[in-house]
Amino acid sequence: QVQLVESGGGLVQAGGTRRLSCAASGSIFSINAMRWYRQAPGKQREWLAAITSGGSTNYADSVKGRFTISRDNAKNTVYLQMNGLRPEDTAVYYCHAEVLLVSLAIIDSWGQGTQVSVSS
Repeated sequence: QVQLVESGGGLVQAGGTRRLSCAASGSIFSINAMRWYRQAPGKQREWLAAITSGGSTNYADSVKGRFTISRDNAKNTVYLQMNGLRPEDTAVYYCHAEVLLVSLAIIDSWGQGTQVSVSS
């Protein structure tokens, strides 16, 4: 009923920048909070950042000051601007959305993930 499609991953040198996008489509009435997570090989999925429909944001300490989450409600899209990338930021990055469907059901929806690799 809802699809989240991430884009923007790739290979970047340490200290570089990358902007991830995640576009939601489907039977969407509105989207509440949107979040970014990542999962490195052999590690648990880690929450990174969240943004409410009103634009309030929260960040994990590991990315605070380096990453910025934003959203375009008209496009049902969330972004993650990543600056000052480090090799330890290498992971698969996932977006998540709390979606209110046109049927008025609320669901959790995940993207398929996009790989970000940071070389030293």
